[in-house]
Amino acid sequence: MAFEDRFVQPALKVRLFFDKFPNIYNVYLIASISTIAGMMFGFDISSMSAFIGEDAYLNFFHTPSANVQGFITSCMPLGSFFGSIASTFISEPFGRRLSLLLCAFFWSVGAAVQSSSQDRAQLMIGRLISGFGVGFGSAVAPVYGAELAPRKIRGFIGGIFQFAVTLGILIMFYICYGLHFINGKASFRLGWGIQIVPGLILFVGCFFIPESPRWLAKNGYWDEAEHVVAQVQAKGNREDPDVLIEISEIKDQILVDENIKAFTYADLFRKKYIYRTFTAMFAQIWQQLTGMNVMMYYIVYVFQMAGYTGNTNLVASSIQYVLNMGCTVPALWLMDKVGRRKVLITGAILMMTFQSGVAGILGNYSVPVPGGVGGNKTVNITIPDSHKTAARGVIACCYLFVCSFAMSWGVGIWVYCSEVWGDSASRQRGAAVSTAANWILNFAIAMYTPSSFQNISWKTYIIYAVCCLVMAIHVYFGFPETKGKRLEEIGQMWDEKVPAWRSASWQPHVPLLSDAELAHKMNVEHKEGQDLITPDSGSTEEKEQV
Repeated sequence: MAFEDRFVQPALKVRLFFDKFPNIYNVYLIASISTIAGMMFGFDISSMSAFIGEDAYLNFFHTPSANVQGFITSCMPLGSFFGSIASTFISEPFGRRLSLLLCAFFWSVGAAVQSSSQDRAQLMIGRLISGFGVGFGSAVAPVYGAELAPRKIRGFIGGIFQFAVTLGILIMFYICYGLHFINGKASFRLGWGIQIVPGLILFVGCFFIPESPRWLAKNGYWDEAEHVVAQVQAKGNREDPDVLIEISEIKDQILVDENIKAFTYADLFRKKYIYRTFTAMFAQIWQQLTGMNVMMYYIVYVFQMAGYTGNTNLVASSIQYVLNMGCTVPALWLMDKVGRRKVLITGAILMMTFQSGVAGILGNYSVPVPGGVGGNKTVNITIPDSHKTAARGVIACCYLFVCSFAMSWGVGIWVYCSEVWGDSASRQRGAAVSTAANWILNFAIAMYTPSSFQNISWKTYIIYAVCCLVMAIHVYFGFPETKGKRLEEIGQMWDEKVPAWRSASWQPHVPLLSDAELAHKMNVEHKEGQDLITPDSGSTEEKEQV
């Protein structure tokens, strides 16, 4: 018996419970609610990076060493790793909404534990719990958006997740900036307590967003699936051409999937799926190896190396967060206009350039600081006042790096990994595995960055620069283009082993019907009452049995 089959009745009860609440069908509003999961991650980045250099935090937690601070920071992505793996065991049998609800629950509980922390151990536990919730959200929200969004704006909707991350970073940073003027432990306690707010908003919002139409169809609720597609794409008109096309695509894929045994994590590494699995996993791994989270979690340390301390450091950091969010906006347009491959390759080359710039300037102009900058042993180099132009050069390279990331790999990877699978059988488990790869690298980077700063200082940036070069080469040879293609066409590309560099111009050998032809065909079948799809298993009789 398939894992999901054991939960048919409980899943139906969950769905009927959610159905008691009215749904909203504006796709932008739906995406704004579901991607609050991304905003949570942004909140965590800012709340940690803003406080790790503050006296109140250092005194209360007894000035954590580089290794201890690394582990405190990395507890959140470690929890997210386990959350992303666990998410599929909820989202597959019970639906995407319940997974997002659990995301909100664990995040809020973790924030409360952090806010009331009495020692390092409690702080770590709170961050693990919050991270577990974010893992649920980061694995499910991008997939939910891809399954719900109309094909023409799938890149835009998928990119809202990363925009929510950057918005969360910005909002929380300015909250923490204001709180750092409060003397004592109330500053960081309030900051971590405020993190409960987005959790509560997402928790409430989950009751008013519709279930994924592809999940509904996969579980036999065809009438509800068609209803959701019609409401989202055509304000309820089930005979709209776009609606008929979408339902046809879902039906064809579900009928194919029905001939496949229950899909497991092991199937991702079998011959049919292994290449797309490794592509998605490396997409997330490379995103972490750009070094972006070094710039986010430890931006205070980076600017201390450049000679900026106190409020000057925080103001400089805030500019970076503004640029991060601002440059994410054009990326939402670039993904659907230019294409995934061009954006990712260009972004990787630019990031390599600016990481090299940071390494070169620090290597030439920084001087050792025995005992660390301001007593912080993690940062043991700084650019002296006599070379302020060089210090400004470091800041400029950091800003340009962040802009390059935000306009390319920041948005692009979450979109790419939600659509690269090509079929509904592998999509959720595949997204969970690739997201888990993101979080485990996030954990490693957060864990070891303080030690790398302490031991090899500016040479840390050379490592990330080399990684950016390698990822640009990998994208060219290994990442097929997904822009403008139906999810089913992406699956055909993998099956036919189309070279990545030829994928942008690739067309199916047995082309699918054009949009107009498919719409006409489906409209005729609809009017003639030819029921070519599985009957709705969520019928009135079944509901009465429940």
